[in-house]
Formats: sequence, structure tokens, C-alpha cells
Amino acid sequence: MNLPGLSDLTGLENAQVLVRLDLNVPLSAGIVQDDTRIVAALPTIKALLDSGARLALCSHLGKANGSPDPAYSLRPVAAALSQALGREVAFVSDCLAGDRLDRLSRHPVLLLENLRFYPGEKANDSGFAKALAEGFSHYVNDAFGTAHRAHASVSAVPSLFEKGHKAAGGLMGREVKALSRVVTDPAQPFVAVVGGAKISTKTAPLEALLGKAQRLLIGGGMANTFFLAKDFEIGRSLVEKDMLDTARAVMQRAAALGVELLLPTDVVVADAISGASRIEVVPAEAVPHDLLIVDLGPDSQKRYVQALSDAKTVFWNGPMGVFEVDEFAAGTLAVAHAMADCHGFTVVGGGESVMAAKLANVEDRMSHISTGGGASLQYITGEPLPALTALEE
Repeated sequence: MNLPGLSDLTGLENAQVLVRLDLNVPLSAGIVQDDTRIVAALPTIKALLDSGARLALCSHLGKANGSPDPAYSLRPVAAALSQALGREVAFVSDCLAGDRLDRLSRHPVLLLENLRFYPGEKANDSGFAKALAEGFSHYVNDAFGTAHRAHASVSAVPSLFEKGHKAAGGLMGREVKALSRVVTDPAQPFVAVVGGAKISTKTAPLEALLGKAQRLLIGGGMANTFFLAKDFEIGRSLVEKDMLDTARAVMQRAAALGVELLLPTDVVVADAISGASRIEVVPAEAVPHDLLIVDLGPDSQKRYVQALSDAKTVFWNGPMGVFEVDEFAAGTLAVAHAMADCHGFTVVGGGESVMAAKLANVEDRMSHISTGGGASLQYITGEPLPALTALEE
């Protein structure tokens, strides 16, 4: 992959640069609750400013769907970004405002309003892309979390810029470098840990990982579908009955390839996720009819920790149980700590796994924590990411 980086940009002195970031941060009462993504964007912003460029930052936020919605305004993010950057970030209330460049001449850093207030963003509309890019000499994309989306700001816009005038930011570059180590000849033993609610959203990554990993550890709600495919009793547990054949095919392929596929042998069950009055540990094949699976059991936790102990490469995406509830977090936390303790190259593949690593207070002990769950999974499958393709053209 020949992905251009910031060092490949030419003529940055006094350049007007459109910078796509992932500033999709949680807000409450107009206050940023977690500034992780803001902090992650700072190195690229500072590097461009140090090169003499003037920046118009852009991003999406929340579930805005083609029209302005005050609940998803980036205005509070501009305030938080100003504080984090230590200089004013002027807010522009319309990402296509006609006076953007005039304001940029007076303010070195702007933050444009939510891109998804226009339907053309998600539609990858060429007209919207041209309007967004108009007047800018350079383009930088540092939003790996949206790299798998064929949206205008990550796909159509960069196609309007020539080589030397478009590049990946530092964060995007680090993501690609880290994930490439997992995809291309990973050091063995390579252990993949895949959890979360549904197998249907991870079929392609599972197939891809089977061709690379020596061990595949399955947990979370998706394990229930494997259990049912083996004719286990799973009580009231979440299950995708239309994915039973897929689960069987994954198990069969793992066996054919000599991949050690681990499923929980014991599980924590409860009568409810919230406010449970009955919590037990039972064999995975014998879940009482009135209970549901909520976590790995203690024996399964030990097996998974042991399976990770000698790993040279680890990729993790998806929790092992309902880790948001303290009583059901042990399995997920055990995996997080085991990854942190192993001496291999460890990648946390975005999404809830990042939250779990933070909950376990081990995020600083991981080799790489991805900012994009969906993007990292798509990269693992080998399927092209629209954002990267557009930067390489």
C-alpha cells in the first residue's frame, strides 16, 4: 500500500487545507464527555500548523441525517478543541458557508459544522464534494473511523486533489501500519479474539482471520449462535437462528485448517441483564430454560487467558459478555488483562473493545488501539477502504 502521508504534501506554506477528522464525540448538555478523539487529532493539526498551513477542520457527529439538527451541532466540539489545542478554533455554522475562505484568512483554524447536515455527504454526491472542496489547495484525512464509508468527505472529495496535495494524517497512517502487521504475515502464534452480539456482522472478518490465526477465541452474544449450532440448550440467550449454518461452516473450516477454535465451556447466566436476582455459573451446554448467558464462566476465562499467554500477535474485536454491567464484566476484563500481559503485538479493533480496555485500565499497555471498529474489521477482511483508495489514486 502506497499511502501518502503528511511528509508527501508540497507547498503547505499559507496553504488552505481541508482536514477530515473524526470528532464524533459523546455530548451531554452541550459538554464533551470524552475528548479521546479530539486529543488523537491534535498531532496532525499541530503538524500542519507548524508547516504554515491554515486549516478548515470537518467532521460528522452523531446520527444527523441530511438536515440541520441542533442536537448534533459541532459547536461544543469547537470549544473543547480550542481548549485542547491551546488556541482559538473558530466555528463555522454551515460547512458550505460562502465566507469560509475569508474567515480562514483571519483565523488559522476553523471547524465546519456537521457534514451530515447535508444529504450529499452520506450519498457521496459529487456536487456536494465539489462545493465542500472549493477554494482549498490541499486535503488531509485523519478520520480512520469513517474510512470504510463511501461518503463525500472521505471518498469523492480527495478525488478532486492531485498527488502532493492530498494525504493521510498521522493517526490514519498509524492505523494502517498497525493493522497491516495483522493482515500481512503476522507473527505466530496469532490469536484472534472475536466477540460482540452478532455473528452476522462479523462473518467476513471471521473467514479472513481463519486464514491467518492459529487460535480463534469466540465470546459474547455471538457465541450463543455457535452453541445452538452444536445443539446446546441456551435458554433465553440472544441468538441468530438464521446464522446457524454460518456458525457450523466456521467451525468446519477451522477444523479443516487446523485452527484451534475456542468456545466457552462454562458461562455466567442470569434472569435479567439489569437488576438480576439470580446469577449462576453453568456448563455452556446446559443453560436453564429461564436464564440467559451474560459472560464467560471462570473456567473459560482461565482457558482464554492461557490461550493468549504465548501470543506473538493478537487482534481483539468485541466484548466477551455484557461488560457494561459490573457483575458480567469479568470475562471481558480477563481478556483485556491477558492481552496487556502478553509480550506480542496487540491490537484492539475499535468499538466496545476500546471501552473495555479503558475499563480495565490497560489501554496504555496495548500496542495499538484502533479508533475505527467497522473500518478495522473491513481492513482485516482485505476489502478496500474507500478513504484509502481515494488517497492513493
